[in-house]
Amino acid sequence: MSRPDPGFKVRLARDAADLEAAQHLRYQVFVQELGSDGDMVDHVAQLERDRFDPFFDHLLLINEARRGDIRDQVVGVYRLLNEEGAAAAGQFYSESEYDLSALRTSGRRLLELGRSCLHRDARGGMGMYYLWSALSNYVAEREIEVLFGTASFHGTDIASLAEPLSLLHHRHLAPPDLRVRTQPEAFQPMDLIPEDRINRAAAMRAVPALIKGYLRLGGCVGEGAFIDHQFNTTDVCLILDTLRMTEAQSRLYGREQ
Repeated sequence: MSRPDPGFKVRLARDAADLEAAQHLRYQVFVQELGSDGDMVDHVAQLERDRFDPFFDHLLLINEARRGDIRDQVVGVYRLLNEEGAAAAGQFYSESEYDLSALRTSGRRLLELGRSCLHRDARGGMGMYYLWSALSNYVAEREIEVLFGTASFHGTDIASLAEPLSLLHHRHLAPPDLRVRTQPEAFQPMDLIPEDRINRAAAMRAVPALIKGYLRLGGCVGEGAFIDHQFNTTDVCLILDTLRMTEAQSRLYGREQ
C-alpha cells in the first residue's frame, strides 16, 4: 500500500503466514507484556488470535531490515473490519462490549479498528505514523465515514483510573448521534469525579498514547467503560467522524481535504 521509509513498508496481510506474523506480534504485546489471555491464545506457538481474525483486514508494518522471515519482520499491526466483514462474522468485535445502535442506524459507512500494537523496538519513533498514513489511504479508498473501536487502559482497578476516565467523560464524550454505550450488564460509569476536582495534567498523562492520538484528531469516546478481566484491561470505545475533523486534524491524520 505504501513504502514510507527505506527498509519499511506497510501493506495488508495477504496469506496465512502474514496473519500468523500479526498474531505473533499481538502475543508478544498483549499476552507477554500486558498479561492478557483468551480461549484461542496459543502459548506454544505464541499466537494471540480469536474467531474474528478471518473477517478482518490486517494492516502490517514490516521492517525488512530485521533478520528472519515475515514473523520476525512484522513490527506493527492494525486490524480493520468493515460492515461487510461484520455481517459475515455476525457482529462487530466490540458489540460484545458496546451497544453500537447509534452507529448502526446512522447510515454512515463504518470501519472498526482494533488490536493496534507496535513491537517495543518500533515504539517512540514513526511506526504509528506509518500505520496511520496507510490507514488513511484505506479509509479514503473505501469512502469510510466513521471509524471506531475499543482502546484500553492497562489493568482493571477502576479507582486508579478514576481521573483519566472522568476526564474523558467530561471533556470528550461523543455527540448523541454517535454515542455508543457499554452493554447494560457490564456498564461501568466513567463520570467518577466531578470535572472541577480533576487534576487535568495528571489525568491526561495517565491516558494511553493511542487514545490521546485519537483525541488530537478530534476523536471522542462512548458512554461508559468495560472491564475486561480476561485481557486485564479497562476499555473505552473511541469514535472518529472524518466529516467532523478540522483541516489541521485531517493533515495530521494524513488525508488531503
